[in-house]
Formats: sequence, structure tokens, C-alpha cells
Amino acid sequence: MHRARTRATEPANIAPQEIHRMSVSSRNFKAVVLTSCFALVVAGISMLALARAHAASPAPDLASVGSEAPNFTLPNQENQPISLSDYKGKWVVLYFYPKDQTSGCSLEAHNFQRDIDKYHALNAVVLGVSLDTVESHKAWCAKDGFSFKMLADPDHKVVDEYGVPVMDHNGMHFAQRDTFLISPDGKIVKEWQVKDIQNHSAEVLAAIRADGK
Repeated sequence: MHRARTRATEPANIAPQEIHRMSVSSRNFKAVVLTSCFALVVAGISMLALARAHAASPAPDLASVGSEAPNFTLPNQENQPISLSDYKGKWVVLYFYPKDQTSGCSLEAHNFQRDIDKYHALNAVVLGVSLDTVESHKAWCAKDGFSFKMLADPDHKVVDEYGVPVMDHNGMHFAQRDTFLISPDGKIVKEWQVKDIQNHSAEVLAAIRADGK
């Protein structure tokens, strides 16, 4: 009685060319896996380095409510030196904004100009500050008819003193849109990280009225 022989299961019926292609595909798959793992490791190292750099350079803290407002001197649109101390005894609306003649900044400035008589009636002045130059301020004020002081801080000295973040876009730098309300005795009584540009001047006027009672 003859027992049936069991044949080996190796793919003897597969052509040598097919075996070669399978071997190449296997090597390619391993190469892809190794490359992907290496890329993940590099990405992880880069993210860790970025996180450490961010931790080493934390965002500045805004000047705090209740503290003495830092004094400063900056040139206005007429290249005249303007100091915060010039306005002791008055309410000062010190507002930082990103860029002359841009849509949001134009809306904000025009609303302050619209309400300028209301500020005067409350013994208040408005001072705008950006990283733009005196020449830029002068051109914008002449074009749009702003009568309040626009102060030039291209080296962001005062921006830094008040802890206002400086943003970077395509190599250009802009101050964040922040406003400080300074009381007649020189204290910071309110601070806004401005989001509602349209109603911001009304908010500031309401705060002066409330604090002035």
C-alpha cells in the first residue's frame, strides 16, 4: 500500500521573475517604514526644541491693572516729544494698534476721532501708539483728519514697557491691539485686549464715566 507523498508548500509554480518582484517589494516596504520612523523621530525632536525655546522666551505680561503706568516719551505725528507725564490730572486712553492705514486700525481710529469731544468733556485724551514711523503717522493723520496724538514707537520700547505682544508676519512686526485706561493720578485702571473694534470707543467712554463717579 503506497502512501501519498506530501509535496512541499513552497511556491514552485511561481516564476523566478515574480519571486524577484516580491523580494524587491518587501525591501521597498521596509525602507518606507524605516524612513517614516526616522521622520517621526526628527519631527518629535524639532517640536521638543521649539517647546523649550518657547518656554525660555515667555510672552510678556501686560502692565497690570492697579499699577503705576510707566512714563515714556515718544514723538507724535508732528515729530514733537510727547510724555505721559504731560497729562497728569487727566484720563489717558493709551491704545496700541498694529498698523497705520489698515482696515481695523482705521475703524478704531475713526471711532476715537468721532468721539473726541466726548473724551474732552470727560477730561480725557487719546494717545495712539504703533511701531510705525513719524512720517507714516503724519501721512495718515493728514489723509484721514485725526486730531489726537499718534505716537511712533518703531523700536517698540514703550510697547515692551507695557508688555504688549509684538506679532510677526512675513518679516514685518506689529503691536497687538491693546488699550490701557490711565487715571488722572497715573494708575492703570482698566485694560482691553481689543476684539470688538466697532464698539471699543464706547466701552472706553463708559469705563471713564463709571470710574469717574
